[in-house]
Amino acid sequence: MATSTATSLPSRTSMLPNSPPAKGSPRSLSGLVPFLRPYSGRIGLAVLFLVMAAVATLVFPLALRGLIDGGMGAADKGTQLMGLRTHFFELFGVAAALGLFSAGRFYTVSWLGERVTADIRNAVYSHVLRQSPEFFETTQTGEVLSRLTGDTTLVQTVVGSSLSMGLRNAVMGVGALGMLVFTNPYLMVQVLGALLLIVAPSVWFGRRVRKLSRASQDRVADSSAIAAEVLNAIPVVQSYTAEDREAARFDRSTADAFAIAVRRTKARSVLVAFIIIATSAALLWGLYQGTQAVMRGDISAGHLGQTVVYVIILASAAAVLGEVYGDLLRAAGATERLMELLDSQSPVTSPSNPLAAQITRAGSAIKFENVTFHYPSRPTQPALVDFSLSVEPGETIAIVGPSGAGKSTVFQLLLRFYDPASGRIELDSVRTADMSLEDLRGRIGLVPQDAVIFSTTALENIRYGKPDATDEDVKAAARAAFAHEFISALPEGFDTFLGERGVRLSGGQRQRIAIARAMLKNSPLLLLDEATSALDAESERMVQAALETAMKDRTTLVIAHRLATVKKADRIVVIDHGRIVEQGSHEQLMAANQVYARLAALQFVA
Repeated sequence: MATSTATSLPSRTSMLPNSPPAKGSPRSLSGLVPFLRPYSGRIGLAVLFLVMAAVATLVFPLALRGLIDGGMGAADKGTQLMGLRTHFFELFGVAAALGLFSAGRFYTVSWLGERVTADIRNAVYSHVLRQSPEFFETTQTGEVLSRLTGDTTLVQTVVGSSLSMGLRNAVMGVGALGMLVFTNPYLMVQVLGALLLIVAPSVWFGRRVRKLSRASQDRVADSSAIAAEVLNAIPVVQSYTAEDREAARFDRSTADAFAIAVRRTKARSVLVAFIIIATSAALLWGLYQGTQAVMRGDISAGHLGQTVVYVIILASAAAVLGEVYGDLLRAAGATERLMELLDSQSPVTSPSNPLAAQITRAGSAIKFENVTFHYPSRPTQPALVDFSLSVEPGETIAIVGPSGAGKSTVFQLLLRFYDPASGRIELDSVRTADMSLEDLRGRIGLVPQDAVIFSTTALENIRYGKPDATDEDVKAAARAAFAHEFISALPEGFDTFLGERGVRLSGGQRQRIAIARAMLKNSPLLLLDEATSALDAESERMVQAALETAMKDRTTLVIAHRLATVKKADRIVVIDHGRIVEQGSHEQLMAANQVYARLAALQFVA
């Protein structure tokens, strides 16, 4: 069975209406059309089952009328018994058809709901993964996760249940209405009037119930947010002995959620009671009028039974459609949020005709030429100003400067997480903007200051740098990064699960795994962002030796404050306020007695 993916879907822009639908409008569900289109065959089968189930339901009153008038009205007992058997077989046949068609409808519609929801989740997740860091400056990851879980669950409810229930009850309601008008128009006028008196206040009151439902969900979300925040900061909470305070804060949040839930439950209870009482009153009135007609001889008993069942079908269909409309409104809002994510466009994309730079074994050549850059969240504060820097293949450059000077920005632009406002950046004589993102980033190995450890084994964490690497390649990289010894000492060695964010490791161990990952990638350009910041003196000596090995035959840019790292660089580049203010060797810069000398006095000598 083919599955829908983000790349196989038609352009979303062409699918949108000319004017955006109102917030929460069912028209917003049109965003689901590209995800439903690949399964048109399944949808057709579901509609067939749905219509046949509705027809079977509408046929049931006719069979019941035949049972009452035909099977029970015969004078001869033998004829009556045979008639009853025939009519009961007919009723059983209708019930069997209803069961089979309902089962087919349930399976196909549930399959569609699960499949479409999975496709949407995959498309949204894949799309978000390709967004530039600019996207995450304005969008919280918790919000993205909420849309991937809560919003897609609402969509699944509609596609896999509510929508088919609505269509089925619409068919049954229209069919029941047509039969009532055809068989008993006088009684139908009275029933319609009663239904209007029931539906109008039910819709009005239902809106209040939905508002309370949304408020209840918001309060539950607040409780979840508090719990997530505190559980991720357990060491800090316990160090300040704030367990009781945080428990009380969570208790207040859950109490608020409970209070809203009670109000919602009360409102829904009143609504249910009103619908049941009012509908029962309308049905009893219709039944009373029908019994009077039977007594007068205007209609038969079977006709009365048929009418009552059709009225029940019509009333229940109206009630279900009211509920379904509420679900559609909620799902429409969820669809809007999901489509907003899918419609977001990353400002950094691969060119349509990318250029390929030549791969060299001696390392990559880098050139920044008059680069000026502002972060989107800080448009008035330049991160780099007229920044120019040339790095020869195989050269090791240490980038130093005060906090906020723009050191990490150099790495961000090299990786093309952002594009500069002006100027050009070249890698191996090709503009980075002209290279595919995969080719560009495939040439760069990165060791960040905060080592990222995934919730998997030590082996797979290192293999993340080169997915097709053998186990021996991984272990060789671990030896080069001086990580093999401590990994082997873990309970299951390289197959040990490291926990969420590597909680089972020390900071230095996490950093050495990140270094091993970059060394396994074996790229011609290596970026080290405070790669030894989390290491103790002994570990730093080991990793420094490993880094010296890793730096051979490749270009290396190092952001560092430690003297041991900086002094071994071929050249030191000093950045201040987004500009290069000095560059040279350690001895030259110390002799100049400018920015670098002041930093050395504060950070190195101390």
